[in-house]
Amino acid sequence: QVRENFPPLGNERAVQVLQGRMKGIQGHCNSCYMDAALFSLFSCTSVLDSMLFKPFPLCDRNVQNILRDEIVNPLRKTGFVMARSVMHLREQLTEKGQYSSFATAEKDPEEFLNLIMHQILGIEPLLKLQSGGQEEQECYCYQIFMDKQEDLVIPDVQQLVEHSFLSSNLKLVEIPSCFIIQMPRFGKEYKMFSKIIPSLELDITDLLLDSPRECCVCGDVATLECS
Repeated sequence: QVRENFPPLGNERAVQVLQGRMKGIQGHCNSCYMDAALFSLFSCTSVLDSMLFKPFPLCDRNVQNILRDEIVNPLRKTGFVMARSVMHLREQLTEKGQYSSFATAEKDPEEFLNLIMHQILGIEPLLKLQSGGQEEQECYCYQIFMDKQEDLVIPDVQQLVEHSFLSSNLKLVEIPSCFIIQMPRFGKEYKMFSKIIPSLELDITDLLLDSPRECCVCGDVATLECS
């Protein structure tokens, strides 16, 4: 346990701490989905640090302490987290959740995020989505679903998000405080893309509902949108 709190890693410090052998979160017993999610959420950003410190009304303090002292703080201090620390968290989630296999089986990352954010820590949903004028939907992350695009060989995240929103007729109701995106799922036998280039910034202008935008023809405020 590391009880001293550390800020997220950035720039040269991130390279020094996270690069090399025995770095990151050690995998064990189908933990890859959780390891990747935790690393993405906490190693180099503080956007969700409220999960570690905020006294939520429904918050489970034991899970919060494990997440902060056994996973996030060691990751930011030394760049390495032992598998048994993640297993400790998985065992607690198995006790709190409706599923008995969190400590052994591979789960969908969205299932993990919904459990720890909603049921365990009581965080409000991060995203509000609307599809084709229907009622708003609230969620904690967005999983990219899309058909194979022949013109996308090595896409970046910006392209994937835009294609996915367009194909599903989705819009963001408001600018999210945190936009967690799950890349297209890969199986052992099939991969839609061999590589995905990270977009260091994400432009969500065209993804926002009722957002004033510039007409690509005349430059005035647009009144119509063509998919």
